[in-house]
Amino acid sequence: MSDTKILLPESDIPTHWYNVMADMPNPPAPPLGPDGQPVGPDALAAIFPDAVIEQEMSAERWIEIPEPVREIYRLWRPSPLFRAHRLEQALGTPARIYYKYEGVSPAGSHKPNSAVAQAYYNQQAGIKRLTTETGAGQWGSSLALAGQMFGLEVRVYMVKVSYEQKPFRRSMMQTWGAEVLASPTDRTEAGRGILAKHPDSPGSLGIAISEAVEEAASRADTNYTLGSVLNHVLLHQTVIGLEARKQFELAGDFPDVIFAPCGGGSNFGGVAFPFLEAKAGGRELRLVAVEPASCPTLTRGHYAYDFGDSVGLTPLMLMYTLGHDFVPPGIHAGGLRYHGDSPLVSQLHKEGIVEAQAVQQLATFEAGIAFARAEGIVPAPESNHAIAACIDEARRCKESGEAKTLFFNLSGHGHFDMAAYDRYFAGELEDYEYPAEAIDEALHNLPKVG
Repeated sequence: MSDTKILLPESDIPTHWYNVMADMPNPPAPPLGPDGQPVGPDALAAIFPDAVIEQEMSAERWIEIPEPVREIYRLWRPSPLFRAHRLEQALGTPARIYYKYEGVSPAGSHKPNSAVAQAYYNQQAGIKRLTTETGAGQWGSSLALAGQMFGLEVRVYMVKVSYEQKPFRRSMMQTWGAEVLASPTDRTEAGRGILAKHPDSPGSLGIAISEAVEEAASRADTNYTLGSVLNHVLLHQTVIGLEARKQFELAGDFPDVIFAPCGGGSNFGGVAFPFLEAKAGGRELRLVAVEPASCPTLTRGHYAYDFGDSVGLTPLMLMYTLGHDFVPPGIHAGGLRYHGDSPLVSQLHKEGIVEAQAVQQLATFEAGIAFARAEGIVPAPESNHAIAACIDEARRCKESGEAKTLFFNLSGHGHFDMAAYDRYFAGELEDYEYPAEAIDEALHNLPKVG
């Protein structure tokens, strides 16, 4: 039997992030302003430091990771690559299953990979405060941790339904010194506007982004940070896939199919982008983004320019979207409840380079429990989406007899999500297929461009 854990020394933490823009077949479409004209770096200067804006716009293939960031990465990186021997046996599949475990970070997910970098660049720029949004709380926890490490105040606008579902993530943020508010709030014009129309609004990532951006733009000492979607966030997350490539070399194997959860795209981009080079070189490789059927951005959304937030404070981005005023149901994978998707992931999907699948909520919990009973780790609900798709593929391998190599990103543990598992065991969770008419209604309000 081959090794269960494939480990790298700290000296193998990547020294550079990989920028997929350098190798895309077509250049990404530019962000647009309200007038429909491309926006430059100046449009982002009110909420981001110069170094982050440069990374957002850069087409350089490799961008150096600052040593203070790598030093903090050493607390948990390189993360282990596991061969899931016990899951393979439980499924009776000839497939070889591997997973990269990002739950070893202090915050319990992949999100600190970008939070630490963003906090560092803001501290270097003289910023004192950071605002952000969070869904499930994994990004908010990560930014609270990073803010503490670099001496920055952090205010988190947490989607109200997650604020109520996941109180311990809220406590985690407060432990690291962050202030946490249930969004929509009465602290911002965006929040007050939503509450005036929908007093019982469960909130959404789009609404929380509007609130965080509004506050950051109104204060010179404050910048905004984002946990997904934008190019620089996916750039920072490529440490996952870069490490995985080295680990597969040690294992003497290479994936045939890669799965990752996809909400805004940082999880999927972080693990999949560093493998695109092999695919572009002719290697047979499928890259599969897995999303909830209740928030089917890539699988049922429209490829169009749209705002990244609900109110319209952000530039327009060309992406798959369900409409910026889309409010998804309160499924427990709070990190995947976003109306849009990364422009980079969206373009690669539009061009047929990456795939997308949508899975139902009950199937994801069934898969997560099967994984936990075989491998011992209780996954986050977001990670369960990739696990479900991977298990389905492993079962197809059992039927066909193919010994494929399957790889998924286990992006975080579920220790703060046990209320969701409780509800599953009690039979209180249900599947939710978002109605076509509701999607059509939201898409009707897309901004008119050109």
